[in-house]
Amino acid sequence: MLGTIVNVIAIISGCIIGLIIKGGLSEKVSNTIMNGLSLCVIYIGISGSLKGNNPLLIIISIALGALIGEIIDIDEWLKRLGDFLQAKFKNNNNSSFSEGFVSSSLLFCVGAMAIVGSLESGLQGKHDILFAKSILDGIGSIIFASSLGVGVLFSSISVLVYQGSITLGASFLKGILIDTVVSNMTAVGSLLIIGLGLNMLGVTKIKVANLLPAVFIPIVYSFFI
Repeated sequence: MLGTIVNVIAIISGCIIGLIIKGGLSEKVSNTIMNGLSLCVIYIGISGSLKGNNPLLIIISIALGALIGEIIDIDEWLKRLGDFLQAKFKNNNNSSFSEGFVSSSLLFCVGAMAIVGSLESGLQGKHDILFAKSILDGIGSIIFASSLGVGVLFSSISVLVYQGSITLGASFLKGILIDTVVSNMTAVGSLLIIGLGLNMLGVTKIKVANLLPAVFIPIVYSFFI
């Protein structure tokens, strides 16, 4: 849970800073910072993708994961959830609070880094991805809080529940998942992280959410070898 706790603290700290300097960051500065962070995300993805030891399995995982993800259309469900929550709070007198909470919760929770980092934290006791995510989320929360207000602060609760659940769940599977399976899961997830970074730069519009099932294909494969 250390990685998730650090992540939560980073978001809270970033929000406090953002609220203090509210309106002090120009759009130009915010965009440049986010572009730099996007490059860091790509670097993290490339580093993790090299940990896989079965390229064929990784390719199959991505292909099957994409098929499953598109059939379920995870990306569309997430968009509908966002639209529902936005509409839910649309007429609320404290709409700024609600918008900040909803937008930042989706940003911080919906992504490959949250899932892969939490799995790695629970299975291997390594928190590198979540620590890196903490820096990204911390800086992102400064930008969000400076424009959307205190509602962003409460997204830390969403992160704690979401990532904490994945980490604790993964820890119970530690005896079942061998190192090779975890390595391949990390490699697949890291490819999604690269896609996320490219999306953040505006280079691509990859539906990363629809590729998330790919991360779990190596687990299924392990039962057949």
